[in-house]
This record gives sequence, structure tokens and C-alpha cells, in this order.
Amino acid sequence: MAEEDELFPFEMLVQATPISLQASANSKQQWMEHLKQIALARREETYELGFLDHRALAVTILYFTAAPMEGDIDNIIKPILDSLIPVVYLDDKVIERIVAQKLEPDVDWQLTSPTDQLAAALDLTPPVVYIRVDDDFGWRTLQ
Repeated sequence: MAEEDELFPFEMLVQATPISLQASANSKQQWMEHLKQIALARREETYELGFLDHRALAVTILYFTAAPMEGDIDNIIKPILDSLIPVVYLDDKVIERIVAQKLEPDVDWQLTSPTDQLAAALDLTPPVVYIRVDDDFGWRTLQ
């Protein structure tokens, strides 16, 4: 177990194609349970206190696709957010900001100073979903 005592920033990786909001109820339920199990394991690795509160949060979702994405990026957000209840937050109404981006193989993009988890995502074979939850209020400074 890690020696850290802060949950945030919380980062996790899922090596799979995310399920859309329009998928069947059974597919969504399986996807969300899969995410919940990965989040629980990641929380145990990084945060030993297990205490959640109602602080404001921001979520970043980066979807590294294996091929150009057929659906809309916004359709993968809600099942991901719902799967993190109550593992990372008690209620998704505390989320003030969501950033979601697809990173397709035929589009040039750059990442500067990736975290260890984000760097690990780059080492995996797509599809990979990187999820980060922050509580530092940096998103409240608009430029």
C-alpha cells in the first residue's frame, strides 16, 4: 500500500472501449461495475483512509482510441461519472468541471509533463481510458 494519505488527484486507467450512454442497460451495468472495481483497486493502492466528503471536484477523461471513434465523446461521460459513486465521490453533483477528449491514432497531439499514470496510459495498447479527478480548484481560474 502506498504511503499517501490524500485521495486527490485520483487517477486510473481502463484498457477497454468505453460504453456509450445509449448502450443496452446490461452493457452499461457491466461497464460501470468494471470501472468501479478498477477504481476500488486504485483507491486501495493510493489512499488508505477511505474517507469521502462533498468537496467540489473536476474530472478529466482522455480516451486513447485504437481507431477513429464512431460515436460522440459526450456519450461516454455519464456512465464513467456514475461508476465512480461512491468510490471516489459520494455524489456526482459535486463535479464542477468535466474535460473529455478523444485522442485518435491519426491525429497529432502532444502531452507535456504527463503524470506517472498518464505516461502508463501511453505505454498501453489502445483503447485506453485515462480518468483523473482533482480537488485543487485550479479549474476555477479562467483565462
